[in-house]
Amino acid sequence: MAAKVFLVCVLVGAAMADRAPSYGPPPAPAYSPPPSYSPPSAPPPAAYGAPQDLAPAKYDFGWSVKDDESGNDFGHEESRDGDLTEGSYYVLLPDGRLQRVSYYVDGDSGFVAEVEYEETNQGRYQAPKPSYSAPQPSYQSPTPSYQPPTPSYQPPNSGYQAPGSG
Repeated sequence: MAAKVFLVCVLVGAAMADRAPSYGPPPAPAYSPPPSYSPPSAPPPAAYGAPQDLAPAKYDFGWSVKDDESGNDFGHEESRDGDLTEGSYYVLLPDGRLQRVSYYVDGDSGFVAEVEYEETNQGRYQAPKPSYSAPQPSYQSPTPSYQPPTPSYQPPNSGYQAPGSG
């Protein structure tokens, strides 16, 4: 029996004496050549040349708003032919006057404006009259519903007798 125990100890010792498991060797690095970049391709810059002569500006426009419900009444009209610009705009003011601004610009002369005020038959602005009135109370005075409780106090009952009595 001792030989069997000895044989088992030898086998266990041999199994433990084997090399410990380890990782395998690392893989070989896989380097690739660095990427090559080419300069961006853009069209060549345009050569400077004399500015092109464009046709002189020419336009006409106009617009207006008239809303009787809200009282909005205003508009604008303008025309341009080359360097000469002429136009006017108007607005109905809250006080009932019509403000009209006529202007022109001729080349480098700057903005020249003329302001006029016209009385209209629409009358003066009148603020709305308040229609609020104080509310009328519609409630009754409450009737008291509190009932005070009836007293329920009773003197404490002493649970002992005074000495010498009894």
